[in-house]
Amino acid sequence: MRTLYIECNMGAAGDMLMSALYELMDEEQKEEFLKRMNGLGLPGVRITPRKSSTCGISGTHMEVTVYGEEEHEPGEEHAELHAGHHHHADPLHIAEVIGGLDLPEEVRDNAGKVYDAIADAEAKAHGCPVEQVHFHEVGALDAVADVTGVCYAIYLLRPERIVASPVHVGSGTVRCAHGIMPVPAPATANLLADVPMYGGNIRGELCTPTGAALLVHFADSFGDMPVMSKTSVGIGVGTKEFEQANCVRVFLGEAQSMKETNATETIGETAEEQFQDVAAGNGRIAELVCNIDDMTPEALAFAKARLIELGALDAYTVAGTMKKGRPGWELTVLCETERIDETAKNIMRETTTNGVRVRLCEKYFLTPGIEIVQTECGQVRIKTAEGFGIRHEKPEYEDTAAHAKKAQMSYREAYEHIISLRNEQARKEQDENGQDKGADQRGAQR
Repeated sequence: MRTLYIECNMGAAGDMLMSALYELMDEEQKEEFLKRMNGLGLPGVRITPRKSSTCGISGTHMEVTVYGEEEHEPGEEHAELHAGHHHHADPLHIAEVIGGLDLPEEVRDNAGKVYDAIADAEAKAHGCPVEQVHFHEVGALDAVADVTGVCYAIYLLRPERIVASPVHVGSGTVRCAHGIMPVPAPATANLLADVPMYGGNIRGELCTPTGAALLVHFADSFGDMPVMSKTSVGIGVGTKEFEQANCVRVFLGEAQSMKETNATETIGETAEEQFQDVAAGNGRIAELVCNIDDMTPEALAFAKARLIELGALDAYTVAGTMKKGRPGWELTVLCETERIDETAKNIMRETTTNGVRVRLCEKYFLTPGIEIVQTECGQVRIKTAEGFGIRHEKPEYEDTAAHAKKAQMSYREAYEHIISLRNEQARKEQDENGQDKGADQRGAQR
């Protein structure tokens, strides 16, 4: 799966995201991107890629100028409330500007939704209707260029999935037209309300409202980088100087799903090669955990079955002592990392819990398979699991139980009988393969 990973260790801003995505393009795409963006007709706006570096790391800074002046100063990106002032643009005006740009409809639609999210977040921050939100004229123009540039870049790169890291928002304060605001600024905090974010020792605004809105709009999930191959790297450099590299990095490559990895052939590989294959595809799994002390065993058993039907990989309970000494259960549900949100909602819908804890775990597993053994009572399936130079075999329970009933045996006797037949079948196959190999060698000698 063609996957784009956005690393936000130093937050995110519109121009930095655009710069990083620009680096991922081939030469033809870069030429098309600059030609299209500089021909949009945004008054006085021009974008120019400049080679730049931060803490010795080389990248690109996308210089956005309005009538020859560099992008807005810190704080000018934040909305103001001076209704009717001719130096400010309201959301309706911004929507009209975006709607009239010479860009694919998909790009205009995405850009409009990003700006709608910014306006909603600013309105909530200021406690006013959306129509009373106004953007500084210069800040609005270059921010429109940033937003449409990122939307157009993603349109050109065509990732099938976008994952972003938790967002570093910075700390301290930021100065804007209203005065000095805490970091993250209220609008940024509103936009990132459902996204993992963190502060730190770096003073300053690392994630802007534009950067936050773009991440929230495009990212399918937030977390660690998935296992990827054939990866290209883009680095967008910011203008501020900090004690660590001020950049956004993006990675575009191929990420395998667990299903794709399980289907990978390992015949003829060494144990070490098989280990590398399986480890590369196992990736991560999510554990969702909650405590329950007010459900009957029947209701909880039903809930576990439903959760698996709804896409969970497994669900199980462990008895424990809950609040006030009550006996209860710890419910653990396993799911793929991209289904965390969906599974958490299903748990709260199917059980009485009001909250779910989430843990991300590395997962290693043996590749499953099925083999057939012919018995006097019919076919029996043998479940197999292989990898890391290891092989497990076990008769399927339902088939073993059916065999025991037909053969008038105990379950243990049926199990051992099937294993005996399986071993005999394996010896015959090995002997036949050896004879075939010997015949091939004799034929080659002739």
